[in-house]
Amino acid sequence: MFRVNKEEKPQAKDVLLAAYRALEEKGYNPINQLVGYLLSGDPAYITSHNNARNLMRKLERDELLEELLRHYLKVD
Repeated sequence: MFRVNKEEKPQAKDVLLAAYRALEEKGYNPINQLVGYLLSGDPAYITSHNNARNLMRKLERDELLEELLRHYLKVD
């Protein structure tokens, strides 16, 4: 029987950290760039360095915002 392996969805925290580090490595202000992406949805805010842009696009922006709020408010 032929099986298709579904690619697992990455964790929001891991994606945000990877994008943060990639932006920092390229000399950008990671917080400003991430906020710009989350508000606008424009992937140009995220560098393609270390595949960060593709990782960010694997999750919906609302999923990323939910993770940020959960962490900030320390709720499940």
